Amino acid sequence: MVVSGLYAGIGGFELGFQRSGHQTVLMSEIDPDAGRVIRDRFADVVLDADVVKLAALPEETEVVTAGFPCQDLSMAGKKEGLEGKKSQVVEALFRLLKDRPVPWVVLENVYFMLHLARGAAMAYVLSRLETLGYHWASRVVDSRAFGLPQRRRRVYIVAALTGDPRDVLLADDTPGKVWPTVDLDRPVGFFWTEGRSGHGLTSDAVPPLKTGSGVGIPSPPAVLLPSGRVVTPPIEAVERFQGFPPRWTSALRTVRHGRDRWRLVGNAVSVPVAEWIGGRLETPGSYDSSNDIAIAEGAPWPRAAWCMGAERMVSNASEQPLEKRRGRLSAFGTEQWPDLSRRALTGFVRRAHEGNLRYPNGFLEALEAHLKWV
Repeated sequence: MVVSGLYAGIGGFELGFQRSGHQTVLMSEIDPDAGRVIRDRFADVVLDADVVKLAALPEETEVVTAGFPCQDLSMAGKKEGLEGKKSQVVEALFRLLKDRPVPWVVLENVYFMLHLARGAAMAYVLSRLETLGYHWASRVVDSRAFGLPQRRRRVYIVAALTGDPRDVLLADDTPGKVWPTVDLDRPVGFFWTEGRSGHGLTSDAVPPLKTGSGVGIPSPPAVLLPSGRVVTPPIEAVERFQGFPPRWTSALRTVRHGRDRWRLVGNAVSVPVAEWIGGRLETPGSYDSSNDIAIAEGAPWPRAAWCMGAERMVSNASEQPLEKRRGRLSAFGTEQWPDLSRRALTGFVRRAHEGNLRYPNGFLEALEAHLKWV
């Protein structure tokens, strides 16, 4: 299919769709540093700088992908919802679809949009799609289910004018998958910038990659290794955590000391998830909805749902579509990674002791032991 990518970032959707056989003809992205990456990696694709000013979608477009800005919807953001300045630009998507309806639309955003203001942003996006004549399916998907060592839960929405979006997004499922619990025998990823209200502890994987701190300082996750060292992954490893080839953002290696590489990778769509969706667009599965029930009025948004023109229904699809070997930090050369700075680690330990969060036995003690010789 022919793809137009809006809010394209560094091309996670587009690379995944390319790997599953589709062709991108347009990428729209206002961030100049993301644009540098696009020009470097998608040289034959038309790049438009601002989706808000985009006059129309290319006539040949069959699929629109859109990872619209999430800063106002994120747990780590201002929580202003779609009224926030960042996320309001989603209106451009609906304007373009109204002027030129396309057969398929694929959206991605943060898990927190299901809960912010009781799911108001989710309800708004789906209502706009329904008004334009689209059927839709939605699902929370964890990137760990695709072999990536990153706990990254994101909401994906597939909408169609005539096809069945359930056969794309909901047909594959491996329910009952259990992720390993945190213990010190495996690498433990955590947010070193937090400590009081959150920590993101994840076994043999990193917590969700973030764009950076509130003042723009790159904040890759920290990792406590079984050896007792506390390290941070280099940018090339973090690119792989999202499914990109290493050095995908190397076009920015001399731009402002490369800080924006971290931000853009943290904002990106996980490539293997996009590849899976692209593959199912090409060869749909077969979803069984016989046990699904209607969403009760006033109920929280479910992790998976669909609407084929009548009632909105709850799906039991899990967050793990495929049966893949889980991604493991221990498969990386973690002992070659640089140490987290003493100042950063000291700040995390102090905040952890000041807060009320619970930590596994021996975790904080291991960090304090590392501080004695770092």
